[in-house]
Amino acid sequence: MTKDQIFEFFRRLAEDNPEPETELEYGNCYQLVVAVALSAQATDVGVNKATRALFAKVETPEQMLELGLDGLIDHIKTIGLFNSKAKNVIAMSQLLVDEYGSEVPDTRDDLVRLPGVGRKTANVVLNCWFKQETFAVDTHILRVGNRTGLAKGKTPEQVEAKLEKRVPQPFRLHAHHWLILHGRYVCKARTPECWRCGLADLCSFRQKVLEVPKGR
Repeated sequence: MTKDQIFEFFRRLAEDNPEPETELEYGNCYQLVVAVALSAQATDVGVNKATRALFAKVETPEQMLELGLDGLIDHIKTIGLFNSKAKNVIAMSQLLVDEYGSEVPDTRDDLVRLPGVGRKTANVVLNCWFKQETFAVDTHILRVGNRTGLAKGKTPEQVEAKLEKRVPQPFRLHAHHWLILHGRYVCKARTPECWRCGLADLCSFRQKVLEVPKGR
């Protein structure tokens, strides 16, 4: 994509959805970190179902530690990899209490110190809560970046680096949300719904599905 095409790409996304937000449900920054950590290899819908009752009881790291490992597992056992995720959340909560005054830090270096928090999770927290211009590359963004020609790369890190260079203002703050939502609902993995995509003319994907499949 050219610079002009990239600008138009995001302009259309912004026009369609001016204030995109994560679909994860949370009430404060600590709950956001927990929700994003739990969402690895799981759907936002599944995480939300598990965390509604959890977050009604737990708003702080101290309350999570009071709930304990077994209590946390009871709440999140419908989520994939719940045992290891529960251990990470308890360890994360302990570290926040011990070293950060129970406050979630606002730098990537500090965030990735937390158990269960990798670069992608840190980027989501920095973007959603601290309003920093970060690009949290998940499977949707990896696919959309490569398929459209916006940001090609074999790894999330490569795609993130391309997005850092190519996404212009005033679209940088919301770019990763637009791309996630586009990948989740339009530019789907198995059958991209190009026939209803408002970006198809800008996209470099050669196998566009421009006819509505039968039964749709």
